[in-house]
Amino acid sequence: MRKVVGIGEAILDIIFENEQPKRSVVGGSVLNAMVSLSRLGVPVTFISEVGDDRVGDMICHLLAENGVDTHYIDRFEGRKSPVSLAFLGTDKSAEYIFHTDYPEERLCMPFPDIQEDDIFMFGSFYALNPVYRKRFVAFLEEAKRRKALLYYDPNFRSSHDSSHPALRRAVSENCEYATIVRGSREDFFNLYHKTEMDEVYAKIMKPHCRYFLTTQGADGVNFYTESIRAHFDSQKITPVSTIGAGDNFNAGIAYGLIKYGIRVCDLPCLSKAEWEKVIWCGMDLSSEVCRSYSNYISPEYAVNYKNK
Repeated sequence: MRKVVGIGEAILDIIFENEQPKRSVVGGSVLNAMVSLSRLGVPVTFISEVGDDRVGDMICHLLAENGVDTHYIDRFEGRKSPVSLAFLGTDKSAEYIFHTDYPEERLCMPFPDIQEDDIFMFGSFYALNPVYRKRFVAFLEEAKRRKALLYYDPNFRSSHDSSHPALRRAVSENCEYATIVRGSREDFFNLYHKTEMDEVYAKIMKPHCRYFLTTQGADGVNFYTESIRAHFDSQKITPVSTIGAGDNFNAGIAYGLIKYGIRVCDLPCLSKAEWEKVIWCGMDLSSEVCRSYSNYISPEYAVNYKNK
């Protein structure tokens, strides 16, 4: 079976509601997708970094318990693992404060085994950080050389400096490496101060990527290729928390590509109906995770979803 290799932050999210801590959960944009995919039976390897503290133990235990390959997680000696404080607003979206204790030298682990048509998932500030950008790009080049499908989610927060030339350049480079780019409406507003996704695709994304997805919360999903323009309405739900919604959308897209046997060479010939089946996997998982405070789909939901 094809596998998914992800690279990104591994972090402990402490979730606040009405200024009071509600619960803590292991998170990180790509990590959330990896856990959900593993629960769906997809072979998953995760590349990341944590400290050698109790939080790092919690993170590694959660991943191993869910069948995620943790051999490529670097444990920093004498360092604290990352923690985020996530404050839920009235619309159940979150604002974040991050606490990190990384060493100067990072991303020293080897590149894992990855084969043609496996999926390599990356995103967030982890995919932009100038501290190890050269090493990160080497990972992207290796994944591309091995003919993997590269899936990129910018996940660009308002706290990041979109005017910084190095960050803007890194986003553009990542889009050029990627086979599929998926971002939220907020990402592209934070990056380019634009809210019309047709304009974002035509003027910014089209030169960089062939397959472009934008998620707009309750307003649905837009999809763009050179020959297809499509909109898909979201399911109507009452969210408990939107933390992990985009991450699980990404997991659903990866799952749909594998479930329906869609390989890189198939993408140019896919019809709108075939893309719709894949995109609905993303919307299903995204909607499900919004119904709880968890960052990933439940094992029970995963079992039922696999048997659909």
